[in-house]
Amino acid sequence: MAIPERARTRERLDRSAKITVGLLFAAWLIDYVDRLVINLALPSIGDEFDLSRTEQGIAVSVFFVAYAACQIPGGMLADRFGAKRVTCWALLIWSVFTALTGLAGSFAILLVVRFLFGVAEGIFPGASMKAVSERTTPGQRMGANGLVQSSNAVAAVVAPLVAAPLIAHFGWRSAFFSVAAVGVFVYAAVRLWLPEPRAAVAPAPASGTRTVVRSGTLWAFAGMFFGYDIIVWGLNTWVPSYLNDERGLSLTSSGALAILPAGAATVAVIAGGRLADRFEGHPRKVVVPAMAVSSLALLLMATASSTVAFVAWMTVAISAASLSYMPIFAVPLRSLPPELTGAAAGLITFGGQLGGVVAPTAMGLLADAAGFGAAFGFLVVGAVVAAVLACVTPQDTVSFRRALRLPDPAPSDRPVTVERVESEQA
Repeated sequence: MAIPERARTRERLDRSAKITVGLLFAAWLIDYVDRLVINLALPSIGDEFDLSRTEQGIAVSVFFVAYAACQIPGGMLADRFGAKRVTCWALLIWSVFTALTGLAGSFAILLVVRFLFGVAEGIFPGASMKAVSERTTPGQRMGANGLVQSSNAVAAVVAPLVAAPLIAHFGWRSAFFSVAAVGVFVYAAVRLWLPEPRAAVAPAPASGTRTVVRSGTLWAFAGMFFGYDIIVWGLNTWVPSYLNDERGLSLTSSGALAILPAGAATVAVIAGGRLADRFEGHPRKVVVPAMAVSSLALLLMATASSTVAFVAWMTVAISAASLSYMPIFAVPLRSLPPELTGAAAGLITFGGQLGGVVAPTAMGLLADAAGFGAAFGFLVVGAVVAAVLACVTPQDTVSFRRALRLPDPAPSDRPVTVERVESEQA
């Protein structure tokens, strides 16, 4: 039996979806650059305020405490007031607090400002993913989100290239002022040019939001993202300091070395989004093998004897882990109606940001007590957590919706696949 052409090809992004992806890519890029700058500035901040590595880790983790706490409220705000409005609020407010980071005159003030910065950025992820869901079809959704989320890895390239020279020549404060100014321009672009949703989206009913937030199934997906982000934020926080303190590299040289792993991670995030669409979710098919490879690479990285070997194994570890990014979100975002995707994305992202709370401080403590080898070895815990949870979560839309006691989706709402066409033509 012949299969219709549209069933044999992956759904392509239309013009509205492409504009959405471009604008939200820029928003996520500046979001990530804003929070990565402090990792590059940590050695300078530590010298100025006379901080131990544990205290430097706290300066990073305090952001994630607020950022994590605001994920679920941020998604609920997006469901209630609209994704575009909440995205714009977040962009403008976090740009202000990025600039205020550069004005901090003491460690205590720095902690307060970074906490408030985390609040502002914390309402953004759920709103952003909801905005993509509203402007794409289910078959486009994870590919589009994969392109948007690849900005995180691109930011890991951009941040050191931009911030490291600024810090080296003008001091660490100049980097925060500069990226804050860019954030204001991105805010204006999103406000002016983000397309309207594909269809009118009603505010989420309270009962639906409660179902999402109370779902043990969604909390398992959040736990998967927790494991993933232990790896990502552990590496992002401590690799620049490790290369500077232990390998004797300048901040600029460390930034240049970050290009290879960040570039590989960019490709991996995009590929993971496409795999998620191809497999219609099924996180086990991607997350388990990816985290197995990442675990081995992390152990080899932690025991590497040369800088070249360290960077090479880090590249393998971060790119393998990054394949898991979009598959972790795939089943919930493909399966829930648009009016509930903000709360769901916020809940899953909350789990990930708990990894950002735990990893920087835990690794700082381990680095002080036992050295960086033990600190980097700790990251294997994240890979194990993600892989185990990938095996026990629902693998497709039908099993996910049944776990949440939601009705099966209408045929017109499901992505077009060969299997679906054959079933409907039988």
